[in-house]
Amino acid sequence: MKVTGWRSLTTTHDWGRLTGDANGVMPGPRTDVHVLIVETDVGLEGVGVGPHAGVDRVFPAVDGQDPRAAPALYDKMLNQVFKTGHAGATFGTIGALDMALWDLKAKAADEPLWRTLGAADRFVPGYASGLDIALDDDALVRLYERFAERGFGGAKLKGGHDVERDRRRLEAVRDILGHNCAHPALMLDANESWNRAQAVRYVAALERTVDLAWVEEPVRRWDAAGLASVRRGVRAAVATGENLTGLEQYRPLLDADAVDVVQAGSVWGITHFLRTAAVAHGRDLPVSPVAHHVNPLAHAAAAVPNHLSCEIQDFSWPLGLDVDQEIVDGGIVLGDLPGLGVRVDERRIEAAPPAASSGPHVRPDRAGLRLVPDR
Repeated sequence: MKVTGWRSLTTTHDWGRLTGDANGVMPGPRTDVHVLIVETDVGLEGVGVGPHAGVDRVFPAVDGQDPRAAPALYDKMLNQVFKTGHAGATFGTIGALDMALWDLKAKAADEPLWRTLGAADRFVPGYASGLDIALDDDALVRLYERFAERGFGGAKLKGGHDVERDRRRLEAVRDILGHNCAHPALMLDANESWNRAQAVRYVAALERTVDLAWVEEPVRRWDAAGLASVRRGVRAAVATGENLTGLEQYRPLLDADAVDVVQAGSVWGITHFLRTAAVAHGRDLPVSPVAHHVNPLAHAAAAVPNHLSCEIQDFSWPLGLDVDQEIVDGGIVLGDLPGLGVRVDERRIEAAPPAASSGPHVRPDRAGLRLVPDR
């Protein structure tokens, strides 16, 4: 089996609500979802989900190669771009191709990816994460009531602008999930919007009434000293890693003892997660994948010994994608379809207009430079 080509699709996901974080809110409830199809000479096709703007540069590394060598081809892709660097959009492209290669590897074996990777159990524990900063309190309650109906006992809220608003919302979600367990796990994601002193003051204020399991990205992703400072100043664990593009970026954080929960972004692919999990396991640290459409890292999470909990953001799938998963009992039950279990209806996707929304990815001018958080 040899890789022969690729094609790119853009579909949409209708969240049924506005989504966003401390850096901004999407302009509407629909967002673009990028799908990469990798073709082979035997008719099998692999599916990768995520932006892949650099595919023309990276694809030559896998063209004509056997996709079953996915881990080796991952390194080949890194080598392809080593002079110009693999961060950002390039790393996302590598991740989408890597995802498609692993999908092909499992399809060639006629088994789901979780089984190809050696998992013994198809259930992946998770936590609810509604990307909810734009929701008013009533809408927030309705959303997490839906998560509670599916058995969730943990939730991560977006926040960081107003400590009393965050407190009120965390307490409301705690009460909702309290119907499922006596002590729900509550997390707060600040998306790098604080400086280190502000982070400690803010989280310490919350912890007077809320027991936080972790605070996520309280300061900049690369700030090892700052993350370590926050760790020393609060009771909550510190989680980070979703925006780190390569194992080398974890090294200073781990050496500084700056992280409690090691995260990896789904858009960076299967191989990156597996390697990140192994590095974390060598430090006796848990790993937690950050969600993305179709929850691709759930297959890999099922196969590593130090998986903590997988972020789950929604119950529906992007238009034209049918995913062999069930979200129940506070997690994901992976199915038996070969590969990632994602079936693509290209006709439906081609008939759908794009969402044309870029996302809240622009850091505010005064982030980390405010004496008091914005209200």
